Formats: sequence, structure tokens, C-alpha cells
Amino acid sequence: MEQIVHTPQDLTYLSWSKIRNSSGTAGSFLKSQETTPNGKIFYKLSDYDAFHGVTGYESVNEIIADRLLSILDIPHLSYQLIHADILVDSKPIRTWLCASYDFRQRGEKKIALDDYYAANRVQNESPLDFCIRNGWSEYIYQMLIIDYLILNRDRHGANIEVLTNRYRKTVRLAPLFDHGVSFFCRTPEEGLEKEDVMADKQVQCFVGSRSAWENLHLIPKDEFPRLKPLKESDRGILFDGLDGVLSARRLDSTWEMIWRRWQAYENLRNQR
Repeated sequence: MEQIVHTPQDLTYLSWSKIRNSSGTAGSFLKSQETTPNGKIFYKLSDYDAFHGVTGYESVNEIIADRLLSILDIPHLSYQLIHADILVDSKPIRTWLCASYDFRQRGEKKIALDDYYAANRVQNESPLDFCIRNGWSEYIYQMLIIDYLILNRDRHGANIEVLTNRYRKTVRLAPLFDHGVSFFCRTPEEGLEKEDVMADKQVQCFVGSRSAWENLHLIPKDEFPRLKPLKESDRGILFDGLDGVLSARRLDSTWEMIWRRWQAYENLRNQR
């Protein structure tokens, strides 16, 4: 599958539903889906409002996060970035959107982690302890690391999903997905130079705290996941094909965030 489709595609046949943004920012995320011979495809736009149209950079951020997860060798849902013509409220829009295939296997049903936790926790058990008891500690620790590196502000309890199969009696967590509300997704071009890439902005994290940095300290010293190291040369892999999609300034700021946060993470891991 071609990861970035630059030639505008005609997706005007899709119908879009408005899913309220859960991160506390204004606007809505629009989502759509279709069933194809190769399976169900889910589409997602960047932030949208009726007056300004599609704004933000969430769809492009999904591709950058996808590539970063691949470099670090962390299992995750793969995305495709598509330049497309769409219709929203009968208004034609040309924009970038991201697409992904259904990660469920035959017979699996999905449930948000916060709902699964509420139904199955023991008394006084925290979400993190619940995940550890279920054998999901490595998954959670990998998630906390990537969410720190990209400053993901939207890891609420429905952005982690539990997949169950009652016939096979299996329970597993879905591959990591939904990394769009990260980096500088709502920062305009003129505001990028004022951004502090190391700022510990408030985040939503169902299993942790409001601090992505403090969430790294939830990982026990001897349980840091073994990740493939990030290298400065990986910048080219992360941003391949994104010239003209994002400005040079935004690409520079995004790389500075990833690289400096990776160095901070490595220092923390080596000191503990």
C-alpha cells in the first residue's frame, strides 16, 4: 500500500459524521468508512468547523507517528495519507485525510478500555494496575513512551481498545492507534517559533497522569521496553514525501520535538 497518495482522489461519495473532539479544543473530527473487497476502511479528517473548514494537522501527524512507531519497532495500526476531494455539508473540499483498515479479527468485538476496566476491575484497582494484572504492561509502557515523544494529548479511555472473542475466549488490546492530537496540531505557522518543544503540556492519559513526562516515571526501572534506537538519520524516513504537505518550519519543529524528547527519554532510562 502506498503510504502517501499525492494525486487528489475523488472521495466525494463518502458520508462524514461529526465526532466531537475529546481533547478540549474547539471543532470536531469528521470520520467516514466504507466496505471494500479487501476489508473495511476507516477515514479521518483533521479538525473541522463549519466556518473555517478542515484545519489542523492531525491526519499528517498520524503518518509521522506511524513511521516513528515502525522505527522504534512498536506494534501499531498503519495509516495511509491521502490527498482527496470530499464533500462536507454539500461543500466541496480538497484536503489531506488518513485512512486505516479494520484491525479486528473475525469474531472479535471491541470495547473501550475505560468501559472494560469499569466492568472488570477489583476494588481500589487503578487503571494502570488493572492493565498490569491483565498482562498488558509492555503495551502500556510502550504507549507511554510514544505519547511522550510526540506529546499526544488525547489518550483517553476510548483511544485504547480491548478486543474480545467469546468463542475463542481471547482478550487482547488493539494495536496502538489514534495519535493525531500531537506535535503542533493546532499551532498556526506564525506561532511555531514560540513553541517550546519540551513543554510539559497537560495531556489526557487514562492509565496515567496529566503529565506525559511524569508518566514515563510509571515504568519500573527494570521494565523499560527494548526499543530500536532512534537516530538522527531517521529524520529522512519520518518526513519522506511530506515536503509541500507540511512547511519546512513545521517539519523542523516536529523533528526538534521528537529528537530532543528522545534524548530526554534516553537520559531518564539510563539514570534509573
